[in-house]
Amino acid sequence: MEIFRECNFEGEWSLFLDRDGTINRRIIDDYVKTVSEFQFLPGALDAMVVFGSIFKRVLIVTNQQGIGKQLMTHTDLKKVHDYMDEKVTEAGGRIDQIYYCPHLAIYDASCRKPNPGMAIQALDHFPELNYRKSVMIGDSESDIEFGAKLGMYTVLIDEAGKSMNYFGADCVVSSIKEFSDHLIDLE
Repeated sequence: MEIFRECNFEGEWSLFLDRDGTINRRIIDDYVKTVSEFQFLPGALDAMVVFGSIFKRVLIVTNQQGIGKQLMTHTDLKKVHDYMDEKVTEAGGRIDQIYYCPHLAIYDASCRKPNPGMAIQALDHFPELNYRKSVMIGDSESDIEFGAKLGMYTVLIDEAGKSMNYFGADCVVSSIKEFSDHLIDLE
């Protein structure tokens, strides 16, 4: 966390978060298709409250190729995202915007991480965004590559603490709760 000591995250900083495996439990070899399948990871709601108090923008960027595979619809995903947003708001946090890419990986769509399409959409909505004053948190190589391509600070979630390859992330933590605890300690 030393890299973050020099940063004052309050004010102009933005946070980009992956969803599955970062905020909620990832379903191995499947997708979160319904609200009943969505489970917040331990401490995630607490972390979202901290993030909402520190960062100017809290943005979700998530690949959702379950739509492209026709396992769910845009409406199904909206219900899941509405539920997530509602629970975060009830806890005292906030999500400013949720961006998702429904395309299959094989199409290499501009919106699919690690491509920058969702960050470009965010910049269209929030012109004050500065990628160099942004943090990207995710649990996969594509999340870290997405952030790195845009000059963001990158944080890898390694829940089990077993990954031997950190994909060049600036920081590795076990959860977003651990990262939010570090941010509180920096203040």
